[in-house]
Amino acid sequence: MAEDGSAPSLLQRMQQAYQQLNFELTLIEFSQGELEPKRLTRGHLDGQVFTHLTHLNGRPREFVQRGDETSFFDASHSGYTLKNSNLPGLFYRLQQMSLDSLLAKYDAVSAGRSRVLGRVAQVVRLVPKSADYYGYVLWLDQETGLLVKLDTLSEDAQVVEQSMGVALKVSDMPSPLIKELKAANLPAVVSVSDVYPAPQQQLPWRFGWLPAGFELRSQDKHKLPITEQAVDYVMLSNSLVDVSVYLSQAKAQTEVKQQLVRQGATHLLNVTSPAGADITVVGAVPVETARQIAESITRVETP
Repeated sequence: MAEDGSAPSLLQRMQQAYQQLNFELTLIEFSQGELEPKRLTRGHLDGQVFTHLTHLNGRPREFVQRGDETSFFDASHSGYTLKNSNLPGLFYRLQQMSLDSLLAKYDAVSAGRSRVLGRVAQVVRLVPKSADYYGYVLWLDQETGLLVKLDTLSEDAQVVEQSMGVALKVSDMPSPLIKELKAANLPAVVSVSDVYPAPQQQLPWRFGWLPAGFELRSQDKHKLPITEQAVDYVMLSNSLVDVSVYLSQAKAQTEVKQQLVRQGATHLLNVTSPAGADITVVGAVPVETARQIAESITRVETP
């Protein structure tokens, strides 16, 4: 890596630091006035890399990565393990996705230095090449290269979501927790191909428009929580951000309507189309992007 101080080289150093260092980062995620404290622990032992992410408030939720396997634990359901899966959330995806793929969608701009955790941090802005995306500001610890703060910016440059480190510990040796993860008895592994078998069922919907760089990643049938209503489900992604789309035929004589709910950077847009389709788009994208996706969807009549 060229130590030239350019924004791409800083991002490369960030990803290398995440892959190579033993560290524990306590962070707080801010979203519409709500605070969510989390702790991220990562370390290397006997040639393997281990990651533990836990929510510190509310119902117990935690994630364990051991090599290329990720286990998901939530008090509301039994745990499971997926192969070739990542930790959920932008903060973790940024540190693991292909840098070439990221820079194809965003211009990286060095924005000087600031302070986070009482330490000097180098600031990098990710400016979207399309208005269909949010922008981001990253604070990278100057000493280690680790990502210690992340802002998500709306189209008018307002902070709509933030992850900020409040304590960082970097060590030569992995923490005792890492040794526990190595010996832990985790749920049996299920591959993503088992969850989304190929070929997947073709659904009777056509997307007339997708944001640049997004593609259809999976499609199947879901039952909505609480109502247990069966709906068609499509997942779109640009590798950094996922968008979920739920589709069903609306009840007869249902009025055309739109309902919008925002939680931080994530919009939930429910639309009943003039053609009688009930469409819900959920994702961390600008509201106009969600609306254009929903309005482009048509039902394909099967013979």
